[in-house]
Amino acid sequence: MTVTALLDAPEVLAAACAEYQVGRELQVVEKLRRRYDGLLVSAAVTQAALRHRAVAKFGADAARMFFTPDGYEQSTRTVVGTHRAARIAAALPGSSVVDLGCGIGGDLISAARAGLRVTGVERDPETAAAARANLAALDLPGEVLVGDAESTDITPYDVVFADPARRADGRRVFDHNAYSPPWSFVTGLLERTACVKVAPGIPHDAVPDGVEAEWISDAGEVKEAALWSGALYSGTARRATLLPGGATVTDAPETDSGPVGNYIYEPDGSVVRAGLVTAVAAAVDGWLLDPRIAYVTADKLVETPLASAYEVIEELPYKEKALRAWVRSADIGTLEIKKRGVDLDPAVLRKKLSPKGTTSATLIITRIGRDAVAYSCRRP
Repeated sequence: MTVTALLDAPEVLAAACAEYQVGRELQVVEKLRRRYDGLLVSAAVTQAALRHRAVAKFGADAARMFFTPDGYEQSTRTVVGTHRAARIAAALPGSSVVDLGCGIGGDLISAARAGLRVTGVERDPETAAAARANLAALDLPGEVLVGDAESTDITPYDVVFADPARRADGRRVFDHNAYSPPWSFVTGLLERTACVKVAPGIPHDAVPDGVEAEWISDAGEVKEAALWSGALYSGTARRATLLPGGATVTDAPETDSGPVGNYIYEPDGSVVRAGLVTAVAAAVDGWLLDPRIAYVTADKLVETPLASAYEVIEELPYKEKALRAWVRSADIGTLEIKKRGVDLDPAVLRKKLSPKGTTSATLIITRIGRDAVAYSCRRP
C-alpha cells in the first residue's frame, strides 16, 4: 500500500494518527480495521509511526509530512537542511536548484523556504510521490520528477545538490568509492556550482582541489560533511560548523603541546573531523596534550562553542586496581568515561570499576607519547 493510496484516503490516515500510541500499533490496527480496509489501515498506522519518529528531525512539520521507511532514515534533519539552504540563498539568492536523489524531500523543503526555486529528481516513484506530497502539504512551490540522477540534464539549473546513497543491503556504507551514484559522478558535479552531502568520515585527500569540505554537527553530534564548489566555494579547504548555534571555524593555527593544565577541553566532533583542533587551543589560550590526540588543555576556564570543558582534579594511574580504589574512595556512583588514543570500551571499563556511590565524576583516559594516562575530572 503506497503513499499515493493514503493521499486518496485522508480520513484513514487522520484516524491512524489520532489513535496512534507507541507500543500499541496492533491495537490501533485492530480497531481501525472495523471501519476501513485492512491493507490501507496497516499503511496508515505505519505512516503514523513514521510521523511520530520524524518529529526529532522535522519538528512540527512531521505531522503533515509523508514518509517511506528508507526515505525517513536517509533524510536530512531540518536544522541541517536549513543551514545549507541559507548558505546557497546567501550566495545565489533566488537561484534554481536541482536535488538529485531528493528522497522524501527534506532538502527541497528547506531550499524552497529559503526562496530558492527547487526541482527534485528521485528514482523511486513511491519516494518521489512522498516528496511531491510534502511540498504540497507544506504549501511550498517546486516540482519532483521521477528519474535517474546520472541521466538528468543539469544544465538548466544554477545549483546542483546531491545526496548519494550511502547504504547497501540495508547497511551503511562508509567508503566514498561505494556511493551510488559513484564517486566519479560526484567529482564531476563538483566541477560546477554544486553542494554534495557526504558521510563525515570522508577522507580529506578525497576532496578535490578548489572544493570546501564542511563538517556539520547538531547538538554535539556530527551529522554529515557537505562539499561546496563553484560559486558556493568560500575559498577555504575545511570548515567545521556547529548547529544549532551556527559557530564556524576554518583556521588551524600552529600550537604547542605540553603538560596538563587546570582544564581539559574536548573539541566538538565536527572540529575534530575537519582537522581544526588547534582552533580550540587558540580560543582558550591553551595547548595540545599530545600533538596526535584531539584533546586541548589550558589553565583558564574559557567558554567556547567549539569544545566542552572539564576541570582536572587529579592525575590517576591507568591501572584497573587503582581506578577501582579511586571510585570507591570518591564515592562515585555516576561515572562518565571519555577516551582518545587508547583501545578500551568505556562501557566495559565502567562495569569493571563498579561505581555504586552518590557522587558524579568524569574520567578522561588518553595517550601522551607512548603512555596511557587517566585524569579525574568534573564538569565546571
